[in-house]
Amino acid sequence: MTGSALPIPDHRRRRSPDPTSTELLFVQPPAIRSPAVLKVVAILVTIGFAFPAGYLVWRNFTFHSDPLGVLFSQRTQGPLLRTLRLAVLVSASTAAFGTALAWLTTRCDIPFRRVWQALLPLPLVFPTFIGAAALIRTLNPGGLLSDWLDNLGLVWDVEVRGLFGAWLALTLFTYPYVYLPVAARLRRLPGSAEETARLLGDSPLTIIRRVVLPQTATAISAGTLLVFLYAISDFGAVQLMRYDTLSRAIYTTRLNNQPVSMALSVILLVLAAVVVLVERGATRRYEHAAPVRSRSPVIYRLGRAKPIAVAFLAGSVALALLGPLASLADWSIDGIRLEASGGRDLLVGWDDVWAPTWHTAYGSILAAVVSVAVVLPAAYLVVRHRSRIGTVANAVIVSAFALPGILIGLALLFWTLKTDIGSHLRNTLVLLVFAYIVRFGGQTMRTSQVAVAAVSSRLTDAARTLGASWARRFRSLELPLMAPGLLAGGGLVMLSVMKELPITLLIAPFDFPTLTTKAFNSIEEAFVAEAGIWSGVLVVLSGVLTWFFIVRRADHFD
Repeated sequence: MTGSALPIPDHRRRRSPDPTSTELLFVQPPAIRSPAVLKVVAILVTIGFAFPAGYLVWRNFTFHSDPLGVLFSQRTQGPLLRTLRLAVLVSASTAAFGTALAWLTTRCDIPFRRVWQALLPLPLVFPTFIGAAALIRTLNPGGLLSDWLDNLGLVWDVEVRGLFGAWLALTLFTYPYVYLPVAARLRRLPGSAEETARLLGDSPLTIIRRVVLPQTATAISAGTLLVFLYAISDFGAVQLMRYDTLSRAIYTTRLNNQPVSMALSVILLVLAAVVVLVERGATRRYEHAAPVRSRSPVIYRLGRAKPIAVAFLAGSVALALLGPLASLADWSIDGIRLEASGGRDLLVGWDDVWAPTWHTAYGSILAAVVSVAVVLPAAYLVVRHRSRIGTVANAVIVSAFALPGILIGLALLFWTLKTDIGSHLRNTLVLLVFAYIVRFGGQTMRTSQVAVAAVSSRLTDAARTLGASWARRFRSLELPLMAPGLLAGGGLVMLSVMKELPITLLIAPFDFPTLTTKAFNSIEEAFVAEAGIWSGVLVVLSGVLTWFFIVRRADHFD
């Protein structure tokens, strides 16, 4: 029988994949039976990541700490309200500030755009307590700004302390968490919708409000969530600014009033969980709007407003980057000059710097390597095998990233004090690295999944057909292909561990000083010159990591 072929219904047609589409990266192969070893490892990893939060909750029930009673006490309501006030203010200001900077540097005709794009993420090199100390030294009466204005015959008597000081420090040194994902999203937005709105007569402000902001909502929300969690858990900046929040109350009561400290920890834990759940629910409706990469983003001409925009960028860089660097240099140079002129001897010599520097680098590298190693099995189960165990492990690992560092440190500290098993790990590097992994291991989860998905199943099937063992396939084929993604995730963990303060203060071994603890203790004890030296070395190390793993990969933060 001859004749034309019957038409194939549309719903049965197989769409040919676009070889240029990035969607191919995330096309999963048919699920295959997951190895038992991966499942066992993933279960153990899940238990480890859930342990600090679970121990805090369990200990509150057995320790009769009465979280509800503590919550409604007058002593708790003040720090709780101050914590919420600070977090809301910092989140709102960083959302507006970071989004505005991202818009100016990606979608406006700003001169030296690449220079601004390289400089604006660099405030991440400052731990917030070093940034807060630098602001105190720069902006308070008697500081660098006051001295400079005195030469002009002007008087500066603004005190940077309390809520204003904590808000300013956290805003200046956490806005990159919003700037980076929003800038990456703006670079990827297709310009067709904006061009259409422009042809229809919409003003630039209307286009931003109706077209751009809805498509960048997930990036803004994700960055703002990180800032909010950072603000409610920050200890160093609020301690130096003398602003009493929950984190500060937990730290000050950890030894002399453990039931109250445990109850406050559970309150902070619940607060962090509620924030994460609310944010996920609020952004779920925008998940369908992930844009493809645009080759020609729309660039807006600022016209007469260009000098104002450049001044805004310059002021931001000066206040968040150049000013703190100048303060650290001023501290160090004054101390060295004073010692050279026969004044007070420095309490730190260059030979003394090597041990804390080595401890900081060694601990950060060790935590990064182990984080990637323990998270990778869960990533395999999620991407390759679509296992329920992998899904649960993924959820627990990512949720642990929302835990404030002071809660993880406090849970493990009490565990070592109250149990025989834990006492053997007290003041050990093993416990410290474990705490770092729980705190920051979630940063490697997404990059590990992308790395696993980047390895074609056809390559592994071909190697299996040729008789290559699993170990040989992993070593010779999969690991080299996954290395860039795993390296990026490990770099983020290294940078975060290097700046972590509460965990290091609470459970680091006595013979394991780090640059973070040295700098914080010097600032607390008012040894300004020593603080400048320790902080300067830490900032240099953080700056190198920030450049290699964040600035150079800014396009991948979407």
